[in-house]
Amino acid sequence: MLPITIAGIGHYLPSRVVTSNELEAAFGLEPGWIERVTGIRERRYVNDETTVGMAVIAAQRAISAAGCSVGDIDLIIGASSAPQQVIPCTAAFVQRALGAPDGHSACFDVNATCISFLVALQQAAHLIGAGAYRTALIFSSEIGTRSRSTSEPESAVLFGDAAAAAIITRTPANAASAIWGSKMVTFSSGAELTQLVGGGTLHHPNDPRTTPDMNEFQMRGPAVFRMAARTLGPFLDSFFDDLGWDRRDIDLLVPHQASSHGVGLLTARLGFTPAQMYLNLAERGNCIAASIPLALSEALAQKRARRGDRLLLLGTGAGMSICAVGLTY
Repeated sequence: MLPITIAGIGHYLPSRVVTSNELEAAFGLEPGWIERVTGIRERRYVNDETTVGMAVIAAQRAISAAGCSVGDIDLIIGASSAPQQVIPCTAAFVQRALGAPDGHSACFDVNATCISFLVALQQAAHLIGAGAYRTALIFSSEIGTRSRSTSEPESAVLFGDAAAAAIITRTPANAASAIWGSKMVTFSSGAELTQLVGGGTLHHPNDPRTTPDMNEFQMRGPAVFRMAARTLGPFLDSFFDDLGWDRRDIDLLVPHQASSHGVGLLTARLGFTPAQMYLNLAERGNCIAASIPLALSEALAQKRARRGDRLLLLGTGAGMSICAVGLTY
């Protein structure tokens, strides 16, 4: 158990709403196909927002909710699938854009695709628990629509743009908040199922052999679903055994909002009830790493979770990786 609390959380959504009807017309899909297959009615797309700009608004809202100041933050972790630019880390730009004191906070990014926020939460919790830092800002800011593949409409229609941020601190005396357990595993046999192959040293942007499609997101959706269906059950059994909790102990499950098939697994086969789940997939789409903290922020705003509740944050990401965090909010 780590006496760590999510002291405040906030999110940002672009104003532009894109309906599934619009995308069906654009991609030449049968009317009603997107919502029937993915469960998504609409999602948000950026206008002129940037990754850093969205992160800063979400961070300011989290700071306000936590009742702290930007000067209290001594650790900033960017937790997204794509940086604003390759070097330096996006967290450095967020530090400057927030007006945080120069040289007062450590800044770095982590990238575990859709579960980046959970991985950053693990890291921040242990660093704060060890006394290395006192107040961490974690942000996930995603503009996934920039790297959609128009040749793969079944994946291109999934994504929405959003940002979310959280302030992480040591739990105050006499408060119940804690992180009781976290677990992450990777099945690298599924590494090629979800990928964007360009942008690195193998297919460098300056290499004439690098083609535009290498810089677009690729996903073998049915294969990803089959692998998740095969691995999530044993993973959760092991996680709950280590935690000492039962599935019935969870007041609210906040999953990565991947697709209706993905979240449907949790109730159809993995032992959770619809009443335990928080879903915003229909209105937000798949917001990649921002998906889980955005859903948590909206759930808290809607009073679906309160201080003292037991929460499970759960997601899968490219790799293929699974991560879960069990906490008392």
